[in-house]
Amino acid sequence: MSFFVDSCIMFLSQAVFFGGGWVFFLKQLFKDYEVHHWIVLLMFSVTFSLSVTMFELIIFEIVDVLEPGSRFFHWKLGLYLILFMLIVVLPFYIAYFIVTNLRFSPSKRHTQVGLAFAVWCIFFYFFWKIGDPFPILSPKHGVLGIEQCIGRIGVVGVTVMAFLSGFGAVNYPYTCMVYFMRPVSDSDIQALERRVMQSMDQIILKKKRIALEHRESLQRSATTPSHSGFWGMLRGVAAMPTSGENVKQLKQEAGALEELSRQLFLESVDLHNEQEKLQYSKTFKGRYFNFLGHFFCCYCVWKIFISTINIVFDRVGKLDPVSKGIEISVNYLGIQFDVEFWSQHISFWLVGIIIITSIRGFLMTLTKFFYAIASSKSSNVIVLCLAQIMGMYFVSMVMLMRMNMPPEYRTIITQVLGDLQFNFYHRWFDVIFLISALSSIGFLYIAHKQAPEKNVSI
Repeated sequence: MSFFVDSCIMFLSQAVFFGGGWVFFLKQLFKDYEVHHWIVLLMFSVTFSLSVTMFELIIFEIVDVLEPGSRFFHWKLGLYLILFMLIVVLPFYIAYFIVTNLRFSPSKRHTQVGLAFAVWCIFFYFFWKIGDPFPILSPKHGVLGIEQCIGRIGVVGVTVMAFLSGFGAVNYPYTCMVYFMRPVSDSDIQALERRVMQSMDQIILKKKRIALEHRESLQRSATTPSHSGFWGMLRGVAAMPTSGENVKQLKQEAGALEELSRQLFLESVDLHNEQEKLQYSKTFKGRYFNFLGHFFCCYCVWKIFISTINIVFDRVGKLDPVSKGIEISVNYLGIQFDVEFWSQHISFWLVGIIIITSIRGFLMTLTKFFYAIASSKSSNVIVLCLAQIMGMYFVSMVMLMRMNMPPEYRTIITQVLGDLQFNFYHRWFDVIFLISALSSIGFLYIAHKQAPEKNVSI
């Protein structure tokens, strides 16, 4: 195929990815919020399209689609564009929306743009200083080389990826395995609901007494004749504190009961959710997820062990999983087959599964995180921050995915990304994964131990 045809295929696929990001933004991420700025939607969709395009080029490299020169050109073009988005465009617009959302923000547009540019300069300074403590570059790189930008983005992206991977490897078995589910009976839920109703009845009684006290005070003030003179003023002042203090105490008691009822209601919701999870675990799909939970529990233990070994002995894997599996099959099991053919096809399916599951998992995490912290005022800034994290995450994933590919398919990634210290990123991933996984185990252990005690006290 000619370069023109190859470019048409790439631009058409990028338009499809752009549309996918646009639909995901409107139908999933921003469905409960009004889109105040079309630029936010555009920035998110462009970042999503450029990120997925890198994975598409990896697949094309494995199945040998498009001319090698065309693939290299679009690798370079896509990489420069996403670096421009992550370092210049997205940080500037994040700074701009932060400045415009401030209460004391100036009303003039050019002043807001100037302040946003100043904030971007501060960001760029700290972004550049991020690479100083890490051995991410080769001494022969220039100050303005592409490796300088990719290396710094890689540190942030690999950190985010390792943190999410460590938490997910621990949290998934905890949420899916029946072993970790709290036993909840109907009597527990009914007892807690009775306490909720009792607290609501007490709140109603307190509010009724407050209303009666308020009405009686109005009636007294209306029927009591006005007293003139010094002794009349003293009698009026002496009659007021008894009713006022009573109302104040009733309001304090009502507020405490409202807080108690809120806590009891949230606990009843948790018990209903736990009971639904127990019932769901008895279905076929629930048993399937319970089995996956045991599998990922074993994977988590193995990954923690391997990460510890890699850190202690400064070890980095040399062979990708496909080549290692083929080597075991041929040398140890004596199986004879077309190594080149099966290496290509198994690599295609392995990389495809990694790409699909990673994109799906990240988008699901993105949606949950957005719903947890977004508001009508901060939603635009948060979406742009998530787009920034998404771009760094996917660039870093391409760097780490290089190790999962056979040597003949790693060449293009090495040529495009430059002479980076790839071994450092794998060791850094192991360090952050280990910290994240162990911290998640400790946090979930404390939460799991405190949950039964809370139920007993209630």
